[in-house]
Amino acid sequence: MRVGIEVGGTFTDLVAVDGARVEVVKVPSTPASPDEGAFASLAAAGIDPAAVTDLVHGSTVATNAILERKGAAVAFVTTRGFRDVLFFQRHGRRNIYDLRYAKPAPPLRRKDCFEVTERLDASGAVVTPLDEAEILASLVPALAAGGYGAVAICLLSAYAAPVHEARLRDLLAERLPGVRIACSHEIAREFREFERASTTVLSAYVQPVIDGYLDRFEATLAAAGFKGGFSVMQSNGGRLPAAAMRRNSITALFSGPAAGVVGAIRQAGRSGRKNLITFDMGGTSTDVCLVVDGEPSVSPETEVDGLPIRTPVLDIVTVGAGGGSLVWIDDGGMLRVGPRSAGAVPGPACYGRGGTEPTVTDAHLVRGTIRPDAFLGGTMRLDPDAAHRAFEPIAGRLGLSIRDAAAATIRLAVANIVRAIQLVSTQRGHDPRHYALLPFGGAGPLLAAEIAEELGITEVLVPPNPGVVSALGLLSADYVKVSGLTRRMGLSAEAPRVLAEEFARFRADAESEFRALGLTGPLDFDLTADMRFVGQAFEIPVAVDPARLSGLGAGDLARDFDAAHRRIYFHGGEPGRAVEIVGLRFGVRRRLDALPENRERPARAAARDSITVWTPAGSVSAKLVDASAIAPGRTVEGSALVEGYSSTLWLPPSWRAARDDAGNLLMTRIPA
Repeated sequence: MRVGIEVGGTFTDLVAVDGARVEVVKVPSTPASPDEGAFASLAAAGIDPAAVTDLVHGSTVATNAILERKGAAVAFVTTRGFRDVLFFQRHGRRNIYDLRYAKPAPPLRRKDCFEVTERLDASGAVVTPLDEAEILASLVPALAAGGYGAVAICLLSAYAAPVHEARLRDLLAERLPGVRIACSHEIAREFREFERASTTVLSAYVQPVIDGYLDRFEATLAAAGFKGGFSVMQSNGGRLPAAAMRRNSITALFSGPAAGVVGAIRQAGRSGRKNLITFDMGGTSTDVCLVVDGEPSVSPETEVDGLPIRTPVLDIVTVGAGGGSLVWIDDGGMLRVGPRSAGAVPGPACYGRGGTEPTVTDAHLVRGTIRPDAFLGGTMRLDPDAAHRAFEPIAGRLGLSIRDAAAATIRLAVANIVRAIQLVSTQRGHDPRHYALLPFGGAGPLLAAEIAEELGITEVLVPPNPGVVSALGLLSADYVKVSGLTRRMGLSAEAPRVLAEEFARFRADAESEFRALGLTGPLDFDLTADMRFVGQAFEIPVAVDPARLSGLGAGDLARDFDAAHRRIYFHGGEPGRAVEIVGLRFGVRRRLDALPENRERPARAAARDSITVWTPAGSVSAKLVDASAIAPGRTVEGSALVEGYSSTLWLPPSWRAARDDAGNLLMTRIPA
């Protein structure tokens, strides 16, 4: 049996696949102890951990540790003269007119930053030897007295050669047993010292938290007789065994959103759809991603709480527009939705857990697109009276009826998500009308038609069990590792040879590491060169086919760079402009042998045939349809509420939906 468990901000989702059997479960998350919610989902599904052969997990533990400043006490060690790099940061500021603007604060104090005497040049040659006597006499006692749980080492030119960092690590590890040590050359071996230092410090900061979480998780599994493989999802869309995550847990920051995109791509591929705009609307936020030809775009860097993290992540835009997003009025009297969320505790007012502020979920209940006795397939009853009471203050201040205030909330949530989709599509040269919209998450299908109408999208693909697609994505993810390396060189005749040498070195290391992790079978490799015109400040990724390396020439690289530059900036390759390679990015993938199937879980049958839904055009009567009862080939025309266990689909009057052979519901506009 294979099991995927994804811990979200409001619900914890489980998908279990055992041959032809597919089990789907959603339980409330437990923010204080996410692992408790994970095991509660196993209990709710009636699954014995001893029967599980493959368990894949995704959570927000690392992200929350940074946002809530609940990581380890960490010390930062760098080259003499660069102690303040974490505080100087970059000269740019996000809010240029904010007189009280402050740069994002790193998770340590200046007194936690230490210097050592050493220096390498940009080629890795030793300029000043590492002063080991000084380290033993001054640094070790200072770190021992500071009570640090982790040490982040980021020497100035360690990306070029790790000799000093490795030696310093060994000296500290020998004399500070029990203290976790993170080295920049093992985490982000790339230039730009601030980003590399920030990434290394944050990795050291969250590593003890992740280690403790995985220790508890594995101990509970072992006590239950679990003997299968345990993997953790990464931000890059792949997973790795938990043992590998203990060495660099910073790669797991956005595992949940990444898993959702992977699950959506796999499921859409069954219907032959490869150009997608995915949007995952859960309880806390909405995550949007553009997928071209079955591949999501990947960014080499992200940030959390304003701090840069140099690790590959799926290029996902997040907005605070989830089902639990709070509805409020700002100082100017304008209606707002999010980014604050009611979360799992207390949750929306209609949950009856003590929440009193209105949320998007309460708005759906007021307008009729969620039925109080159909939530989670009828296993969790909602309180419509509490939802109405929550909207009374909002309606009073705006001079609207409660229903109109709820309708305005839905329109504003739609507008927020439309803007996020435009960020990943229109503003990057992609016309959203040429893509299929794929909504998932518990709240995604409720707004899909309205979002599609705003963007001119004519096709919406809704997967089975849309509320647990992220958990399905965990089971669909390949084993992946991505590594970066700064290797600056001009585009000369020597460049292809250097690329081939570096790729061969990475391939040998990756094959050895995957074998050590027990990941046998064929491996796929990819190579990307970060290139730019000489004199530019930032580079663009240029894919290089490893199979072409033996016959690759500098002219081939120049033409590939020209094509990539033109795709982004609509110009490039001007005569006389020199081009250089700045860095290399390597990837290795061990593909799954088989992908899990996904079939709709039956929900509790409705006691009536229709319900009144309030729309901007007035009230309409909507049919109630059981999602699991829509067989392949059957068409449902709006207005209708298609109710499943994990989510409800709102089908407005101008839309129809039909189940295809892959199990997906294909929504299209009804011609006027």
